[in-house]
Amino acid sequence: MTEQTPDAGPLTPPRSAGTDRRVLAPLALAQFICSFAGSNMNVMINDISRDLDTTVQAVQVVITLFLLVMAAMMIPGGKLTDRLGRKRCFLTGLAVYGTGAVLSAAAPGVGVLLIGNSILEGVGTALLIPPVYILTTLLFTDLTARAHAFGMIMAAGGLGAAAGPLIGGLITSAISWRAAFAFQALVIALIIALSRSVTDPLPPDPHRHFDIPGAVLSASGLTLIVMGILAADNSLALTAALLAAGMLVLAGFLHWVRVEERAGREPLLSTSLFHNRNSNLGLVTQNIQWLLLMGSSFTVAAFLQVVRGYDAIKTGLIFTAATVGLLASSLAAERLAKRRSQGTLITAGFALTVAGIVLLIGLIGLIAGSRSPWAFTPGLLLIGLGLGVMLTPSVNVVQSAFPEQRQGEISGLSRSISNLGSSFGTAIAGTILVAGLTTNAYATAMATLAVIGVLGLVAATLMSRTTSRADTPDGGRPDVSPHD
Repeated sequence: MTEQTPDAGPLTPPRSAGTDRRVLAPLALAQFICSFAGSNMNVMINDISRDLDTTVQAVQVVITLFLLVMAAMMIPGGKLTDRLGRKRCFLTGLAVYGTGAVLSAAAPGVGVLLIGNSILEGVGTALLIPPVYILTTLLFTDLTARAHAFGMIMAAGGLGAAAGPLIGGLITSAISWRAAFAFQALVIALIIALSRSVTDPLPPDPHRHFDIPGAVLSASGLTLIVMGILAADNSLALTAALLAAGMLVLAGFLHWVRVEERAGREPLLSTSLFHNRNSNLGLVTQNIQWLLLMGSSFTVAAFLQVVRGYDAIKTGLIFTAATVGLLASSLAAERLAKRRSQGTLITAGFALTVAGIVLLIGLIGLIAGSRSPWAFTPGLLLIGLGLGVMLTPSVNVVQSAFPEQRQGEISGLSRSISNLGSSFGTAIAGTILVAGLTTNAYATAMATLAVIGVLGLVAATLMSRTTSRADTPDGGRPDVSPHD
């Protein structure tokens, strides 16, 4: 794969390090705030349910639907960047997200909170996140600079998710849960101001075909599947019906894609994106990474507040261990990428994360009677270390497997898969917990996450067999063909 357009030189002229930092700052900050939004509500469960006179399950639905809307709309959002322009989509997404944050901060009931947080913030994220990864790929054409940029963005995303409970807990305890949404709106305003330094290297193509039926089918199928998981604690029959309906709709989507391709039209998602073995495995690892991160975060936060009775600040402080671990490993990611293959790093990350989950189960089971908050520290630290090691390599494997003209598609797919993992993690863990918030339910939810983590470890092991032979030493980027 070349880093140039077919008939031109580099996509952008060389820039100074200061210019690179000004461009990277709003992109990394955007990923931070979106990841923060996915986890900070976990420590507000009790406060929101009391203030809005609702239930823990209702708050879980709001959190899960936010993640689901992101996942369902991310692929269409990625495709729209080609038609509308990457920077325009980025700024539009920020505006929609900011509106949702303000509405959530003023929500008089759970219904308005759902519209502001789940719908508007979810749609805004789906519009602004694909441009973050596309612009990074297009603007940072040097392989080492691109690897560094992706490392900073993924570190910001992981840090936002890991530090979300801590920051959310501090704000909630000091002011209120509504102030946490006001904080998001202020950060969005800052990102919009910083975005003046971002330029779109490619012109928009307003005549580019947009597959509306495909967008509807893909979003509907994903929604039905996640709603089926959420319904498990109420009715297994309803769960089975929703899951079956979701699979049928997704099968219809795949059929529609093939029809569009045979007719010579551009579908929402090309089947050729799945011809690359390493990219496929990378997508699997991305999904499971975010499933583990959001699932374990929701499980621990819900257990601490509902079972142990901890307030938002105490719950958030316990998550400091995960934040420290993720930050430490993320900062070391660039050095590690020069010494180890990407597959090896992802494998090591899953091993650490699974070990952390097992440790959480064991320590909490052993000293549950002591109610000691320190029992969570070793496990959360290992989870943070493991996730920080593998988040960036997984993105690099997927993004770098395709040429620049495919970045809109693959970025939307990659982010959709990751956010679907976040949605699955919250839905699966939350459903188990809500069915019976006890120590046994906590252990069951964490054990389920550990089993899924082992599946991620298997996928990473399969990937390491090829990336260890293909990685380059200059940026940790595998030299793979789109049809590997």
